Amino acid sequence: MTLFSGILAEPGYQLIWVFWMMVVNSAAVFFLQRVEAKVILGVWLVNAVLMTVLAELNGYNRLLGLSHVVTWTPLLIYLWGRRGQIAGSSLVERWIRVLFVTNLVSLVIDYVDVGRYLLGG
Repeated sequence: MTLFSGILAEPGYQLIWVFWMMVVNSAAVFFLQRVEAKVILGVWLVNAVLMTVLAELNGYNRLLGLSHVVTWTPLLIYLWGRRGQIAGSSLVERWIRVLFVTNLVSLVIDYVDVGRYLLGG
């Protein structure tokens, strides 16, 4: 099963969540005047390639969360360190906060998924 067909086979609520993450992360293209958006877009592209490779090598399973663990953990650490420069209420600052929370929720799920995969579940 390819990555795309695996995503499309997910239950509705998971499909909505995946597409939400895609929209929130891809929105970086609208804010490229900010260094944070450039970093987010770069990480997002690396994540897409890594997830595709993992799916091709290992199939569509819980191990795919490893791509988020590897890419989004350092991204969120970076964004947390820049929170002083991100503070405010402009559209870009609100987007970064929404992205941070979205990716953090995903990371919690991904750490659990990767752990379960490694434990044989």
